Amino acid sequence: MPRFNESRRRLLQGLGASSTVLMVPGMAEAAKATKQPRGRVVVIGAGFAGATAAKYLRKWSDKGIDVTLIERNAEFISCPTSNEVLGGNRDYKTLVHSYDGLRKHWGVKLVRASVTGVDTEKKIVRTDTGGSYSYDRLIVAPGIDFMFDQIEGYDAVAQKTIFHAWKAGPQTLALRQQLEAMPDGGVFVLSIPKAPYRCPPGPYERVCQVAWYFKQNKPQSRIVVLDANDGIVSKGKLFQAAWANEYPGMIDYRPNWNVTGLDAPTKTVTSEVGDTFKGDVLNIIPPMRAGDIARQIGLVNVNDRWAGVNWTSLESTAVPYVHVLGDAVFAAPQMPKSGHMANQHGKAVASALIEIFSGREPRPMLMANTCYSMLDNKQGVHVASVHRYSPEKQVPLIVEGSGGVSNGPSIEEGRYAHGWAIQIWADTLT
Repeated sequence: MPRFNESRRRLLQGLGASSTVLMVPGMAEAAKATKQPRGRVVVIGAGFAGATAAKYLRKWSDKGIDVTLIERNAEFISCPTSNEVLGGNRDYKTLVHSYDGLRKHWGVKLVRASVTGVDTEKKIVRTDTGGSYSYDRLIVAPGIDFMFDQIEGYDAVAQKTIFHAWKAGPQTLALRQQLEAMPDGGVFVLSIPKAPYRCPPGPYERVCQVAWYFKQNKPQSRIVVLDANDGIVSKGKLFQAAWANEYPGMIDYRPNWNVTGLDAPTKTVTSEVGDTFKGDVLNIIPPMRAGDIARQIGLVNVNDRWAGVNWTSLESTAVPYVHVLGDAVFAAPQMPKSGHMANQHGKAVASALIEIFSGREPRPMLMANTCYSMLDNKQGVHVASVHRYSPEKQVPLIVEGSGGVSNGPSIEEGRYAHGWAIQIWADTLT
C-alpha cells in the first residue's frame, strides 16, 4: 500500500490540531505587552469552533480574558468519525465527550441554555434558563441548520422516520438501527445536497461505511447515491476506486439527481425534473445554511444562507463586535466546512481578539485543514490544504503546493485518521 508522505505528515502535524505557537502570529508581542489583555467575551455554541475559541482565549491571554460559553447540549458529540458508527466500526460512546475540561483547566464559564436573543446595541446575550450576559465581543459558532423546506414533504412528521444523521446524535443511532433492520437484498438510498454543505467528503465516506456493513452482513443489498452535484465533491478518484475495487456492483452512483420531493410513507423521493426512486431505507441530507441564531442576530448576509466575515479577525461584515466561526461562515475559496477548519477558526479568532484587547491590529493566521475518510474498517484516505490570507483578495487562499490527497488507501492512514480524531477532541475540549 502507498505510504503517507512523511514530509506532508510533519507539515500537517505542525499546522494541525495540536499546534499553538505556529498558528498564532502576534502572540510573541502579546506576551511582551505591558498590560495583560482584558475583556469579556461570550461564545454561543460549543462545537469545534466555539469550544476551541473559548479554550484558547483563556489559554493565550493567561486567563486575562473573561469567557462565557453558552451551549444548549449537555455533551459534545463529534460529527467526524460518526459514519463509522453506521458501518459498525465504532462505538457511539466514543463520539461523546464532556465539556468539563474547559471549566476545570481553563476557567471557562459554562452555561447550559439556549440563546433566546441578542441585543447587539447594548451587547447583551439573553438565554432561556441561564440568565443574561454582557460582552465586549461576541463569538457566534452556531454550526448549520437544515433547509427542510427545499424538499417538499420533508415535514416534521417525515423527519421522525426519514433521517439525515448529519448532526451526530440520536439520529446516528436511529439510522444504524434502520440499516440493521433492513432485509438482505434491500436498497439504501442516500441523497446529497448541492455544495456547499458540512463536510464535503462525508457523504461518500458514509457510502463506504454502509457498503462495508452490507458486505459483511447483507451482501445482496445495494446502495443508490442520488447526488445533486455533477460529480463527487471531494476525493473523487479515491472514492470511485474504493467503490469499484472493494464493493463491486453494490453502489449505484447518480450525479445531477437533486431530491426536491419526499413521500415518507412509501419511501419515495422525487427529483427536480420529476424522476422518482423508492428505497427500503432513505437517508436524506437536506441543503444547509448557517444555524438559526445567526439569522436571528442578523449575521446572515450572503445568499440568504451564510455569514460574511472579515478574514483578518472573523468579525461579521453585518454586525460590529460580533465574530462568526465554523460552518456558518461564507467560506473562502476551497476552504471546507469541516471540524478541523472550525478548530482553526477558533484559534484564529482567539489570536485576533487578544490583539484587539491589547490595543493592536489583528494579523490573519495561517490555517490548515485535514479531512480523513475511512473506506472500510481499517483503510483511510485524506485531503489536506493550507490557507494563507491574501491582502489583495482579502480572503485566505490555498498555499501553492500545499496539502493534496492520498495516493491511495492504506491501513497507516486509517491509523492516522483515528489518531487525528483523538488529538483534535483533546485540543478542542481539554
